Amino acid sequence: MREFWIAVSLLWLAGVGLRLTILAVPPVISLIQADLQLSGTEIGILTGLPIVLFGVAALPGSLLIARFGAVAILVTGLTIAGIASAIRGAVLDVFVLYGATIVMGAGIAIMQPALPPLVRQWLPARVSFGTALYTNGLLVGETLAVMLTIPVVLPSADDSWRWALAIWGMPLIVIALLTVLLAPAETNPQSSRTQAPMSGWPDWSNPLIWQISFVFGAINSVYFCSNAFLPGYLIGAGRADLIPATLTALNLGQLPASFVLLGIAGKLENRAWPFIACGALMLACIAGMISTASAWTVVFAAGLGFLGAFVLTLGFALPALLGAQSDVARMSAAMFTISYSEALLISVLSGAAWDVAGSARFAFLPIALSAVPLLFMPLVIRFRRAVV
Repeated sequence: MREFWIAVSLLWLAGVGLRLTILAVPPVISLIQADLQLSGTEIGILTGLPIVLFGVAALPGSLLIARFGAVAILVTGLTIAGIASAIRGAVLDVFVLYGATIVMGAGIAIMQPALPPLVRQWLPARVSFGTALYTNGLLVGETLAVMLTIPVVLPSADDSWRWALAIWGMPLIVIALLTVLLAPAETNPQSSRTQAPMSGWPDWSNPLIWQISFVFGAINSVYFCSNAFLPGYLIGAGRADLIPATLTALNLGQLPASFVLLGIAGKLENRAWPFIACGALMLACIAGMISTASAWTVVFAAGLGFLGAFVLTLGFALPALLGAQSDVARMSAAMFTISYSEALLISVLSGAAWDVAGSARFAFLPIALSAVPLLFMPLVIRFRRAVV
């Protein structure tokens, strides 16, 4: 039981570390812009760089995991991200800020594919629960960074955005140290001697990689692009006053789903219908958001956030549930690479649709289309766990 509680604590803390330093930026973005005299385009590059790195650096992360092990790469990623976050506060110009952000994003990107194999290794009988646990940590980390930066961290940092970013890097170093000191041994050592050697490069001919990637890509595309284009839609509808409430509902709506799944995730694993049901309801919420500009828009946004977090957690678990132990890290890396690339593509297509149609409402057409794979792709996935 002691190792169980250590494992679940470390998984939850690692989830917190996935987003803490990234979501610390939006609350102080106006201070960064004023201090460094950044243009709107430069701000867009700054906020988009981590997403690019999530896709680009995931595959190198898989290769490193195959060479050095998931625990070592998790610790390395946490350390790199924590130090790079602090370095962002020492920047002299925007290019150094970009460089530090790239290093930070790479640190997070290489540790993301380490978590699914660690769930499989530390909690082999409770994969869905372990996945729900670190996903809950991820969402709590997002919320803490947004909620505490302005009222708590900035005042303690003499209202300096530089010191605020440095402060947010410190928890990642602490989590890395705790992981080094407390990481449990493998639950089933016999499996290590019988399973196939771990490979870091994905088998791109494996249809399962593409199937789970398009499922996960639908989730990423809807979440990131809805956050990006909802403000434009509400401004065009003459309801700019609804922007804060709508974005808050979209993001905070994720938390209840993550807590619900802590209790029921195991009952939903290896089933297609939760993905299909959530996909259909997500499409309904998207339609509701763009056909209203009232309190109902906030309600539909909260529903979209809840459903997105629900299917996000189930999607995170797919590599650990469906792949052999030796394949989990590289399947996860491939899933992240494809899904984040898809999210960027959908973002570009949504912007183009807005420009062509002259209305931000049409930006949600590609977003809605990106969710369609949730309706049929789960039907072709063979939901069963590989033995080795």
